[in-house]
Amino acid sequence: MRIARAIIDLNALRHNYREVRRFAPQSRIMCVIKANAYGHGMVEVAKALPQADGFAVACLDEALQLRSHGIRQPLTVFQGFQSTEDLQLCRRHGLWPVVHHASQLEMMAGEATTAAPLEVWLKIATGMNRLGFRPEDTAGAWERLRASGGVRRVRLMTHMARADEGRDGDTDPTALQLRLFDSVTAGLNAERSLANSAALIDWPDARRDWVRPGIMLYGVSPFLPGHGPRLDLKPVMTLRSRLIAINNRKSGEPIGYGGVWVCPRDMRVGAVAIGYGDGYPRHIETGTPVLVNGKRAPIVGRVSMDLLTVDLSASDAKVGDEVMLWGEGLPVDQMAVHADTIAYELLCSVYGRVNYEYEYRE
Repeated sequence: MRIARAIIDLNALRHNYREVRRFAPQSRIMCVIKANAYGHGMVEVAKALPQADGFAVACLDEALQLRSHGIRQPLTVFQGFQSTEDLQLCRRHGLWPVVHHASQLEMMAGEATTAAPLEVWLKIATGMNRLGFRPEDTAGAWERLRASGGVRRVRLMTHMARADEGRDGDTDPTALQLRLFDSVTAGLNAERSLANSAALIDWPDARRDWVRPGIMLYGVSPFLPGHGPRLDLKPVMTLRSRLIAINNRKSGEPIGYGGVWVCPRDMRVGAVAIGYGDGYPRHIETGTPVLVNGKRAPIVGRVSMDLLTVDLSASDAKVGDEVMLWGEGLPVDQMAVHADTIAYELLCSVYGRVNYEYEYRE
């Protein structure tokens, strides 16, 4: 059996949820669990948070999977619907699609339905500029949705593009986004949602009717390194494997594909049963630490599909000993720096052949 394991600490998840509540005590909490809950297991995470006011996913398939597993809370679908069939599924399953494009308004206008009216989010592009109506088109979209017989309620949302950079006065891009959103939506009677993890922590004015925590739920700071406050978050995922071989190598012998790393001396080299086929990044730099029996050991040579190798010169480890790739004491966001990426990508990349173990202590 594959011995790479992702241990998911549901107590840590609930602790992090309480931190969200501490920052935004007056807001409803929409937990973002798209992309398999950032690699943590979407259904299991949803079931572990029955107190959540709602969940958010990227696409209809994710929402339908949650409904099929008995998740009854409101489900926001960020990408909304892309066909009239999608629209009917949203109605049938009580989903809250995001309306972000004129083509969706046309689908709704041409729809012949007697099904239950929808609750929708109207998305406004205030700075991210991927999805959403331009500010000058917001009023028209609002009126069309309000006039639709197929819509019960319209809520308003936008997405913060640079809140992870921390605060920098009145000309900060996040401050400008907040002001633009408020000017465009002034006088519209609707619930609002603006704050992602970084904004709900660092921008009190962004904590409106709903907040949308994502990465902080999983114990990772949403801020760029060196920005934002220190947080009391606990890592939810610990990625582990084991040493399956230890060999003595001579000075000058190459290790791994391409022979890009050569032993500088006679040394012990351990083989760990995890690689890019399990989601551990191939391009992570030589010298990145892992924890072998709680002590740091550097990666040497290229990460391959199923294995990586570590320098055990300073270790008395033996075959079968545990190796931690990230978790408590080895934060995933620090490992991301070694891979020139972000923690989101590392977490989402953990693949299906890694065994998942869910821990919950009363």
